[in-house]
Amino acid sequence: MVQILDVVEKALNGAPVSENDYQLRRFSPKVKEKVREFKIKYDPSLPVPDDDSLADDLFQAGLELLVDVGAYCIDTGRVISYTEGEVKEALRNSPSKVHFGEGRDRRAFVPRKPEDRTPPWCLLGAGGGPVSGEESFLTLMEGYAEIPEVDAITTPAITRAGGMRIRPASPLELLGAMRNASLAREACSRAGREGIPFMNTLATAESDIALAAAMMPRYGLRSSDGFMIASMDPMKVDFARLNKVTLALSMGAPIGMDFAPLLGGYSGGPEGTAVCAVASHLMGLLTLQTSYLIPFPLHLRYVSNSSRDMLWVISTMGQAVSRNTHLLSLSLNYTAAGPCTPMVLRETSASVIAAVASGLSIEMGGTATNKFEDRMTPVEPRISGEVAHAAAGMKRTEANRIAEALLRKYESRLADPPLGKIHQECWDAGSRKPSKEYAAVVKRFKAEMTDLGLELSPEL
Repeated sequence: MVQILDVVEKALNGAPVSENDYQLRRFSPKVKEKVREFKIKYDPSLPVPDDDSLADDLFQAGLELLVDVGAYCIDTGRVISYTEGEVKEALRNSPSKVHFGEGRDRRAFVPRKPEDRTPPWCLLGAGGGPVSGEESFLTLMEGYAEIPEVDAITTPAITRAGGMRIRPASPLELLGAMRNASLAREACSRAGREGIPFMNTLATAESDIALAAAMMPRYGLRSSDGFMIASMDPMKVDFARLNKVTLALSMGAPIGMDFAPLLGGYSGGPEGTAVCAVASHLMGLLTLQTSYLIPFPLHLRYVSNSSRDMLWVISTMGQAVSRNTHLLSLSLNYTAAGPCTPMVLRETSASVIAAVASGLSIEMGGTATNKFEDRMTPVEPRISGEVAHAAAGMKRTEANRIAEALLRKYESRLADPPLGKIHQECWDAGSRKPSKEYAAVVKRFKAEMTDLGLELSPEL
């Protein structure tokens, strides 16, 4: 079985190729070839298809793509190649259950299948979105910890240390990452969720040295948390990421890989993006030694994944992976709209329904494209958790009907979405509830979902 030393050896001694040639002459042409070979075709009338043969063909196309092109190490300029036998062995030996958290908050993350009644794992929070200060961080984290459906939290990213904006791989980043870890644990303790895991540890720690600093036990990180490491599109890694892998493995901690194939980028259209998303699952399993995967394919123009073609990518990718493996995969949704708008709730619900009906679990946190400070509240992940649990067991045809109805209400706004309000304007930190304005938005949205046939809790 491929181990981290095998990955490093492949990165040092693999076939030499320039990064540009890997992307444009190796990866992109092979994606197009696989789309043609397996006759993969996007149907805009079916954002949530129910074609099992399409899902199985897509899985085989993704597997062959990884075997044909490999991953790429940008530090050595070499291809990290895998044989089909290595991929299949890794799939056989991948974990079919992982426990996260401690005490009464310890739970098992298990795989799902399309239309599965098993409740999806709900990783809820900020998706690593930026916050302006420590008070904002604590306010949001307490709100996330109180969501009934939450199994694990994805923390915000602190953007300042000592009043100075954090710079990558600087002492400021180390200080910010350490503070991120300790504040997150403090906030969850306040909410009575001392053992809840953080599965994106840590949003502030972009560099390997910052993650190493935050992993000191005194800051509250545990081997029962999840250590998420990002790959670069398309299927690229560097030694900093492999350093993070080595650190997490030394703790015996589960590793997750998040990755964002870009629709309109090196993968091409929705068909190629779906093939790349499947291949990236397998690449993460081998290259980053993952126990779980967090795909968040993004639309190059909208920087979100709630558009019609992106829902198709999420659905087909999810069905391909869940039907053919027991990998633990969570779909991370990014919305174009921001808090206190009906659009953000419709976007996240469409994405969640598509993912859950297709056999995935969910991560929620990327509101307003996840790039604006404080443009997030505990409301959006709470709605996502409610919708995810309500959608468990839903037929794909029914998911497609609801997704279509939601799309008709927001897809014309994706190019110019409402950014809504920052959390200080629509979330009351004292009462830990949304403002009257946002509560009214939520009430109308829940009535709308009831009319569509999806019953949500009357409470917020």
